[in-house]
Amino acid sequence: MDLLLLGGTRFVGRHLAEAALARGHRVTLFHRGTTNPDLFPAAEHLLGDREGDLSAFAGRRWDAVLDVNGYVPEIVRASAGRLTGAAAHYTFVSTLSVYADHTAIGRHEGSPLLEEASGESYGVQKAQCERVVEELWPGRSLVLRPGLVIGPHDFTGRFAYWPWRLARGGEVLAPGHPGLPFQGIDARDLADWAIRSLEAGRTGVFNVVGPRAFPDVPTLGELLELCSAVTGSGGRLTWVPESFLLERGVVPFWELPLWVSGPAHEGFHRLDNRKAVAAGLTLRPLAETVRATLAWLAERSGELPPRPEGGPPAPLAPEREAELLAAWRSQ
Repeated sequence: MDLLLLGGTRFVGRHLAEAALARGHRVTLFHRGTTNPDLFPAAEHLLGDREGDLSAFAGRRWDAVLDVNGYVPEIVRASAGRLTGAAAHYTFVSTLSVYADHTAIGRHEGSPLLEEASGESYGVQKAQCERVVEELWPGRSLVLRPGLVIGPHDFTGRFAYWPWRLARGGEVLAPGHPGLPFQGIDARDLADWAIRSLEAGRTGVFNVVGPRAFPDVPTLGELLELCSAVTGSGGRLTWVPESFLLERGVVPFWELPLWVSGPAHEGFHRLDNRKAVAAGLTLRPLAETVRATLAWLAERSGELPPRPEGGPPAPLAPEREAELLAAWRSQ
């Protein structure tokens, strides 16, 4: 198949391109040429900008389009509309953040989505993007709603923090309690299933989460113990109550990654993925994702990727972690 990938040089897009090329497809990457432009010499590279310059699409045709970096509905409308006559199928990578109620456990593909009245948040905009794709590509689109995407090349460092931190050993501050749920889809599993779905001509909406089939959701404690075992560091987990951390200004999800705080997010890590599993989604063991993430970090001299300036806060620095642990012990 001839595939056009909007993006394809960073994290999820990178894994999609690798999976497509590995399965023998002809791949065209459309990007600005600013992030990893030398990746994938076997692919064709078209330079342009979704925010204005779509001229590279003129006179071209592909079998399918994969949209991995559509976040703003007006921009998605411009590119998806431009390509309606240039391909037979459109895959849009969305997010679980489109769901209206994060308190609900077991949200499925038919659960209510955020509406425009909810504001201009990331989830609202992605929900609007989904509606644009469905409007322009009726019966010809596949919408993927992953949860947290994990594994090598994750520029956010959200998942990578825990293998990295457990590898350092010593006393490790863990948020809340070990029974907190955790869901994350290895980017390679997401990419493999997306490409196989394209080959099958699959359409519709799917929750694409892991690492196991719902309702078998692992816990944060299980993940951190696994990271400790894989690294062999002997790191000792100290579970500190959420209230203590919040009182001291620790930012959930970012300063202590994967920690989603409070009843308002009770269902965040409990999404129903059984539709995708029934359609052939395969999920590798979580230990394999931890090992691959550690190998990638080793390629980076063991360092986490830096957070962009002006972005969310970085994970706890060692000094700040030690300070919080000392304050907890002194109570």
